[in-house]
Amino acid sequence: MDNDREELLVDDRKPRAILVGVQLGPQDISYFMNELEQLSEAAGLEVVGVLTQRAERVNPASYMGSGKLEELKEACETLEADIIVLNNELSGRQIRNIEEETGVKVIDRTILILDIFASRAVSREGKLQVELAQLQYRMPRLVGFGKSLSRTGGGIGTRGPGEKKLETDRRHIARKMDEIRREIEEVKANRSVQRAKREKSGLPIVAIVGYTNAGKSTLMNTMLAATEKEEKSVFAKNMLFATLDTALRNIKADVDKEFLLIDTVGFVSNLPHTLVNAFRSTLEEILYADLILHVVDASYEDYFFNMNVADKVVNEIGAEDIKKLYVFNKIDMVENYQDILPGGPDCLYISAKNGTGLEGLMDRICKELFSDRIIAELMIPYDKGQINSYLCDNCKVLKMDYKNEGTYFEVELSKADYGRYRDYLI
Repeated sequence: MDNDREELLVDDRKPRAILVGVQLGPQDISYFMNELEQLSEAAGLEVVGVLTQRAERVNPASYMGSGKLEELKEACETLEADIIVLNNELSGRQIRNIEEETGVKVIDRTILILDIFASRAVSREGKLQVELAQLQYRMPRLVGFGKSLSRTGGGIGTRGPGEKKLETDRRHIARKMDEIRREIEEVKANRSVQRAKREKSGLPIVAIVGYTNAGKSTLMNTMLAATEKEEKSVFAKNMLFATLDTALRNIKADVDKEFLLIDTVGFVSNLPHTLVNAFRSTLEEILYADLILHVVDASYEDYFFNMNVADKVVNEIGAEDIKKLYVFNKIDMVENYQDILPGGPDCLYISAKNGTGLEGLMDRICKELFSDRIIAELMIPYDKGQINSYLCDNCKVLKMDYKNEGTYFEVELSKADYGRYRDYLI
């Protein structure tokens, strides 16, 4: 019985990981190594050691120098490591050589991120996008990976498409990639239909973007709670890439102020291009937004770096000209934030967790979206009762009176509604 208990404990423990990074010249990689540790923990690994090396260039055969490689081998034995995680994207040859020297499984930063995405994707499109990104990454590395690709079983770096696909030849993988692209195009076509319906509704769109774990999903949930729609809340957790799939919710800020809120996938430094390309169709939802909320984790020391990463991705997809508000979140964790954080007309400060600053944020959103409202006087004939209902339900009615010729309205209209009911203008 005791032996069985010991085996169970061994089987249930997290894989033990050693993180390795090469620092080129004066470059400081402490930030990237810290983030690599967070990514590793998000993937279910226990980080037991970190090794870094200064070098003028990356070793083309083994990533690090021979001395550091020997040190890594000893560390793996001493710390009983199950896996080595490298900070940079490696070639199949480099991974194979390190594995042969240390006898421990090796993955790089890209494989780690792809693995997290594979474990978190929920929707059909999300799973397809991750699978495509994994195959795109592995395709040029089929020869170099060697036995790494034929290893059976699960674990970090093997989720997603499955080993059987990866053991086949390039032609078969290329064919599989083409099939996935066709399926993604089908989903994209369906989204276009849904987008057309949204555009027909005339509701403006607000897109939430930002670095992973900045609090985007929490902000969406707080806004939903403020508008009494808690049942529409999305999954939110204090971890990297807690959510991947795009979420869209209807927010009614006032009787006449309604908009659609989109929560997008979070960004991370050195986000693999295969993922950016695979998720491009999802990220392109941002292009149709009337306003972008760039959520920033104000409690993080290097928040400027995170801001630049997110802005870079937004610009890459062509959304740089859309009006953007910088929403500094988690101010409840920052002392004297007014003196520390950037200021300006497009900067707002909130705590999505406790609701601080939410009212001001909602007011600013409404100002950006609905500042073009027009106050008009309308006379609606009595046989057009459906128009009366629409105006009362969806517009801000300033005055209403019943006249002989119909119902008189003094009402605040959007440009779309003004054009729709211009025949009834007084």
